[in-house]
Amino acid sequence: MGDTIIRSIADLEALYGQPLATSLAKETDHLTAHYRAFVEASPFVLIASAGPEGLDCSPRGDPAGFVVVEDERTLLIPDRLGNNRTDTLRNIVRDPRVALIFLIPGVGETLRVNGRAEIDTAPALLERLAINGKPPRSVVRVHVETVYFQCQKALVRSKLWDPSRHVDRKSLPSTGEMLAARMADFDGAKYDADYPERLKQTIY
Repeated sequence: MGDTIIRSIADLEALYGQPLATSLAKETDHLTAHYRAFVEASPFVLIASAGPEGLDCSPRGDPAGFVVVEDERTLLIPDRLGNNRTDTLRNIVRDPRVALIFLIPGVGETLRVNGRAEIDTAPALLERLAINGKPPRSVVRVHVETVYFQCQKALVRSKLWDPSRHVDRKSLPSTGEMLAARMADFDGAKYDADYPERLKQTIY
């Protein structure tokens, strides 16, 4: 049996052919009015980044419009309370390249943004992006380089927004169970029982 691994761009292009004209035309170097509408309607974005230790892809979420379109080439993403791993932020201070995917509940298309980021802690900026009187720890400013939308196929195939396909959370290991499997003498049941109240107290 021959080598089945694709090892060159030429081999890749031989397999897939050339991109459709529409897939090239949709790419811009700034946020058009149409693309801005997608950002402002999205309550959820994934941020991919890279650093010396490897790659990271982290979720961010808040009420729709939480990612602020400062201008057609600048996005502001508040960084709220979390687990303090700061994987994304550690990467950005060493390699500013980031890639974003915006999702909108019930919408099949996603929006992709690539660019370079920096972390800002200016007090006025933090106050501007506060929720319930609580400012974020920092703000990730993304300087947009490319923007384009992704067609519906992935979400249609996955039926991500179909309520009949929603998974019962109890069918999967709980957070406490997963932590107990990794940490000696960890009370997973108590962690799970305390979590709803802890979430309310630490969401912002």
